Amino acid sequence: HGEAAVPHLGAVAKCLSDNDSDVRAAACGALGKHGEAAVPHLGAVAKCLSDNDNDVRAAACGALGKHGEAAVPHLGAVAKCLSDNDSDVRAAACGALGKHGEAAEQYLDAIADCVNDTEPIVQLAARVALRKHGKVGVGYAEVVAQYLELKNWQTRRAACQEIGDLGQAAVPHLGAVAGRLSDGDEDVRA
Repeated sequence: HGEAAVPHLGAVAKCLSDNDSDVRAAACGALGKHGEAAVPHLGAVAKCLSDNDNDVRAAACGALGKHGEAAVPHLGAVAKCLSDNDSDVRAAACGALGKHGEAAEQYLDAIADCVNDTEPIVQLAARVALRKHGKVGVGYAEVVAQYLELKNWQTRRAACQEIGDLGQAAVPHLGAVAGRLSDGDEDVRA
């Protein structure tokens, strides 16, 4: 992949308008992995934020979250996804905005609103995004540790990853994370 794929990114970008939503989502994901070489296609990726398919919208958020300054013109469109009907899209929007530092400061209130979302995966994604912006608050590790026990495997996996990023604050919760090694879902165990 990597450099060998760069000459083909134009063809990948054309897939953003394919009839098959799985192809569109995969194209967003691929363009999210190619840094500077994919920058000319970010406008087309941003158009996918209004796709009729949830997976495509979530993939577009994820792709734009992987591009630094080049994606800044599209952050307003990503922020609109914070109120999407689909929880995976809302979570992906939180994640993307969380990666954009000062450029996303104007969206912190909207991200903070997602902490009270009805879906735990969105709540956790919002907390992670706020932490990346230095908006953690007291007891953050304890709150994240509670997500380890929820039914949604994606939320449990995200909680394991987040606790892994907390350094010393995570120490009291490492036993709970170790308990996830016997989780019923292989993606959580990974």
